[in-house]
Amino acid sequence: MMFTCVAITALVFTIDFIFCYENIALNKSTWQKLQYNPGDSRFHSSNAVDGLKTDLSAFGGQCVLTADKQSTATWWVNLTSVVSIHHILIYYRTENEEWGPSNPYTTRFLGFQLYISNTTDRFDGYLCFHDTNHNRSTIPSVANISCPIHGQYVIYYNERLPNATYPSGYSQFAFTDFCEVEVYGCSAPRVYGSNCSIPCPVNCKQYCHVESGNCFQCDPGYKDGHCEQQCNMRKYGEDCSQDCGVCLDYKQCDHINGTCDEGCDSGYYDLLCKTECIPGKYGVNCKDTCSELCTVTNRCNHTSGECEGGCKPGWKGLLCDKECDGGKYGSHCNETCGSCRYLHQCHHINGSCEDGCKPGYQGVKCDNVCSFGYFGSDCKEECSAFCKKTRDCHHVTGSCRESCKAGWQGHDCFQIQAKEESDWQSRFYGLLAGFCVCVAVIAVLLVVVFLQRRRMSGKRAGQSHKESQNPQCNAGYVDVMTTENVRSEYQELSDIKGSSTYDVIK
Repeated sequence: MMFTCVAITALVFTIDFIFCYENIALNKSTWQKLQYNPGDSRFHSSNAVDGLKTDLSAFGGQCVLTADKQSTATWWVNLTSVVSIHHILIYYRTENEEWGPSNPYTTRFLGFQLYISNTTDRFDGYLCFHDTNHNRSTIPSVANISCPIHGQYVIYYNERLPNATYPSGYSQFAFTDFCEVEVYGCSAPRVYGSNCSIPCPVNCKQYCHVESGNCFQCDPGYKDGHCEQQCNMRKYGEDCSQDCGVCLDYKQCDHINGTCDEGCDSGYYDLLCKTECIPGKYGVNCKDTCSELCTVTNRCNHTSGECEGGCKPGWKGLLCDKECDGGKYGSHCNETCGSCRYLHQCHHINGSCEDGCKPGYQGVKCDNVCSFGYFGSDCKEECSAFCKKTRDCHHVTGSCRESCKAGWQGHDCFQIQAKEESDWQSRFYGLLAGFCVCVAVIAVLLVVVFLQRRRMSGKRAGQSHKESQNPQCNAGYVDVMTTENVRSEYQELSDIKGSSTYDVIK
C-alpha cells in the first residue's frame, strides 16, 4: 500500500502542515457518463485512478474525456468501503501546455462540484466543494480540496444547463476532462492521524475526524468531541437528544437507554417512566388508587392523586379522605350545620344531628326553631298561657316575649302576683278615676260661669245706654244696684231654667 506525504495547497488557502496519507482511490473501480468515443480505452473513466499523470493531453491515454455537447458531466470512483477522507487532488487536462487564461481548457473546469457519498447518487451525499469564485485566470491546474469526510464514493459533477446563466468565461458545454483523481485518507475506518495510526475514541459511532479524532457521531449515551462525556440533564440516547422520563426523585436516567433504575416518580410507570398512570391510578410507579370519594369516582391527577372536580359531598382534602368538620357539611363542605345538641358536629354528608338538637330547635338538621307556643329541649315545653300574648314565648328559654297578663309575674308568667300589690293597684286606679271625674266637673262649671258672666255683662251695657237717654232713670240706678246687688246676682244664677251640673256633665 502506497503512502504519500504532501504539502496541502487548497484552492482557497494554504495549509502549512505536511501530512502523509494513503491514496485510497488508486486502481479502484470508476464510472463516467457518456465517454468520448465509447470503447476507446484512451478516454476510459479508469484512467483517472491509474496513478499516471505524466501526459495530460487528451490522446495520451492517461485522461478521462466526456462526449461532446453535453449539458452535464458525471464521474465517480468507488473506494469499496466507507473510509476516512482527508483531501482530494484533481489533475486537469492541460494538453501539456502552459496553464492560464490563454489555455482553452480552463473554461471547462470552472464551476465543478465534488460530493462524498455512500451511494452513487450525489444527492445522498455531502457537497464537499463547489467552485464559485474562480475564473480562467485564477483556476489552478491541480485542485487540492480539503474534505475530511467519511464516504465510499467520490463524485465529480459539472453542468451547463439550458436556459441557465453562468459567469463569463464558462464553457458552453459540460466536460470531465481531467487526468488523475487522488483521494488521500485512511483506508481503515476507525483510525486517524497523519499516519492513520491512532484509533478513534472508544465511544465514537463508526468514524472520527481524520485529523483531530473528533467523532462525527457518538455512541448512544455520549457527547462532545471525543464522546467521553455521558449524557446528563435528563437526556439520553443518540446525540443525547432523547428526554429522560420522570425517574424517582427526578434523577438522571440511564444515559444510554433511558431506563430509570430506581423506578418512576409520581404519576408515571414502565421502564422509561414516560407513560402516565392509567385512569384511577397515581403516585410513585402508579401504585396508588384514586379515592372512591372523588366527584368522578376513581378519577384523579396521575401525579398528586388530587380528585378531578373535587370531592363528593361531606369530604374534603387533596385526596378527599377527610370528613367535613368545623360545623360544615355537604358539597365542598360549604353548608353550615344547624344547632346540634352539645354543639356536636353534624353528619358530614347530610347535616343531620345524630344526638338531637339544642333546646329551642327542631328538625333533622336542627335548623328550625320550635313551633309557636313551644320551647326548650325537643320543643316539648309549652309556653305560658298567661303571657300578655297567650303562649308567645322565646323558643329557647320560654320567657314571654312581652309582659304577663294581670295578676301574673315571672319570666314565664307562671307566678301569681302578691295580694298587697294587687290592692294597691286597685286603689291607685280608683283614685285615678275619681280624680279624672272631678277635673271634668270643675272644667264644666268654669265654662258655665264664664258664659253666664258674659251674658250679664251684655245686659248691664244695655241698661246703661237707656239711662243715659232718660235722666230720671239714671238718678235711681245707683241705689237700686247698691241695695239689690247680691240678690240680683243670686237671681241670675237661678235663671238656668231648671238645668243642673249633672245635666251638663251628661
